[in-house]
Amino acid sequence: MEKQKAFSMIREFQLADWCTLANAVCGTGALFSMLSYLQTGAIRHVYFACGMIFAAGLFDVLDGRIARWRQKSSGLGRELDSLADIISFGVAPAVIGYGCGMQGLYDRVILTAFVACGVSRLARYNVTAEALSEGGDKVKYFEGTPIPSSLLLVMMMLVAAARGALGESLWLGQVKLGGFTLHPIVLLFAISGSLMVSRIRFPKF
Repeated sequence: MEKQKAFSMIREFQLADWCTLANAVCGTGALFSMLSYLQTGAIRHVYFACGMIFAAGLFDVLDGRIARWRQKSSGLGRELDSLADIISFGVAPAVIGYGCGMQGLYDRVILTAFVACGVSRLARYNVTAEALSEGGDKVKYFEGTPIPSSLLLVMMMLVAAARGALGESLWLGQVKLGGFTLHPIVLLFAISGSLMVSRIRFPKF
């Protein structure tokens, strides 16, 4: 039996895979930044968190382009991409929303459902990508919005932060239902998650 070299898995990573890992690192950095905001109240941490998600989006675009340019893709790369995406475009935006003021019980339920929709969307894509590509190397269209569409939600929270519309000043205010709090703005996360798991076809350019 051939002896495995140290760090053999890392040695097998392609350039595109490193971009994917950078995506995950950015998403994780955004999570830590929001934790810092909740601890300190310093608004710069919200800006940094949102900036890290936009950086993750850049790396997400780069990994696909590099894989096609070098004509090197693998099942490992696809799984890495999905895992990185759920951190950067699923969990991190939900935590940003929570940190910015969506902290009621109903808010947390919706934010959790948003992440669950993102996970489901990525799982469905992974098992149907070959069929969606119609025998080619590139997927022709998406079923449901791709999870990086959550960048729109991050942009919204960035603008809210810049205008001081966080916490008690969150846009659209809050309502009490059955003794628990709902911030109506969180419904945008519900809409985004619903579109991800829909069967609506979106062309891939």
